[in-house]
Amino acid sequence: MSLRFVEASKLPTPWGIFDIHGFEDTENHKEHIVLTLGDVSSDEPVLGRVHSECLTGDALFSMRCDCGSQLQAALEQIATEGRGALFYLRQEGRGIGLLNKIRAYKLQDEGADTVEANEKLGFHADMRDYSICKVMCDHLGISQLKLMTNNPRKVNALTEHGIEVVERLPLRTGENPHNARYLATKAGKLGHLFDH
Repeated sequence: MSLRFVEASKLPTPWGIFDIHGFEDTENHKEHIVLTLGDVSSDEPVLGRVHSECLTGDALFSMRCDCGSQLQAALEQIATEGRGALFYLRQEGRGIGLLNKIRAYKLQDEGADTVEANEKLGFHADMRDYSICKVMCDHLGISQLKLMTNNPRKVNALTEHGIEVVERLPLRTGENPHNARYLATKAGKLGHLFDH
């Protein structure tokens, strides 16, 4: 594995003072982070979210997706719990990159759904790689996760890479008229579970 730990520091947020841990993939030079709160290295399962970067949703408040809302909700829940970890992976657009995501958005404007748009551009519906999470967990001493996600495939991927997910916690937030079809596609074609 080509992921290496670089440094950690404090990160004050509206929800609390987290520790931010920086990692670099020495093969593709992508930088990833984990925000932690409290002691995550004990044997108790850690409340966690694996969140793939979504510049449009996380930073630009896009209503085409539910990503930014999920990011905030996860940080709030970790702060309420007083202990947890948020893995922020630089895998924009389910792994196709920002500019290709804009191309996919254009195809969606013309009638394609989110899966069809990726496939028309020559990509799989989901190109994300969760193997780096194992290195991050090992570095932080995290052995078990209570994972905030609507995506059973994410649970399966983490499990395949040796991370024990003891519970899946739904994270339903950010629904609006602009992302109704997107969320329906995630449920219908990607198997997301939008339970409460």
